[in-house]
Amino acid sequence: MSTDEERDGVSLTNLDQQLFPDADATKRDLVDYLDAVSDRLIAELRDRPLSVIRALRGQQPFMQKNVPKYTPSWVRTVALWAEASKREVSYALCNDHRTLLWFANQRAVEYHPTLIRTDQMDAVTHLVMDLDPPEGGNFATVVQAAHLVRQALTDSGLSGAVKTSGAKGIHIFVPVAAAPIDDTAAATRALAARAERLDPDLATTAYIREDREGKVFLDSTRSGGATVVAAYSPRVRPGTPVSFPVAWADLDDVSPADFTIKTALNALGDDDPWADHMPAPQELPDDLVQEGHTIPIARVQAMHEGKRRARERRG
Repeated sequence: MSTDEERDGVSLTNLDQQLFPDADATKRDLVDYLDAVSDRLIAELRDRPLSVIRALRGQQPFMQKNVPKYTPSWVRTVALWAEASKREVSYALCNDHRTLLWFANQRAVEYHPTLIRTDQMDAVTHLVMDLDPPEGGNFATVVQAAHLVRQALTDSGLSGAVKTSGAKGIHIFVPVAAAPIDDTAAATRALAARAERLDPDLATTAYIREDREGKVFLDSTRSGGATVVAAYSPRVRPGTPVSFPVAWADLDDVSPADFTIKTALNALGDDDPWADHMPAPQELPDDLVQEGHTIPIARVQAMHEGKRRARERRG
């Protein structure tokens, strides 16, 4: 019996195949979920250069930035220079239902938009904190660290929305008014430093893993052209969890495993909690930006420190 069908002019194939090992889901489950959540997910993807993680049969999942040559002409794209690879990359813009269904048929499981939009490439729309547990750490510890970040935001005159990452961590998004990318990156570093100072035994900004001492890592490096998995995006993880918005008042009572492509729609109902919980864009406080500019950029600092430690080992 054929498992092929067509929706919105998109041919969908092999729908009853397993999505990936340990997915506990088929390709049909992925298509049905993305179809049902399309309005809410597309609102997060629209006009943002998109990277996806695809899970093809018999292959390891991989991130795709450059659209393949067989991409339909109706999929909108934007060409951006990639400094790392020294080439121009053609990113998709997932701006409509048909494009999302096409990605679903390509077994694109994860959706990672940039923090910039094509109509304003010199400014990010959100300040983002990515909280990761220590090795062997539990989600409850990350929740405690999220409350530190929320307190640091409140103390700075800001507010944000929170979601599970769909993996082991938490993402906190703070919508900001148009500001230079460097200032937004600086404000993110300062926010992480302020949260760390509230409880240095729980949270750390140490970029080098061996320096984290079993603490929750407050990752402040998501800025500029960086991507972050979108709210409502599935993840290539056992059980196919979903990055899911949570009210601050409910954060202590949830687990990432509560939200999968089979359960998330029941939790959503007709609501769009990510839009509902998101504050209006806010001006970055001058003192937060100024403090951040005194804090070294984590990746650069880690690179120099790594070289210094390598020299010590050799010497």
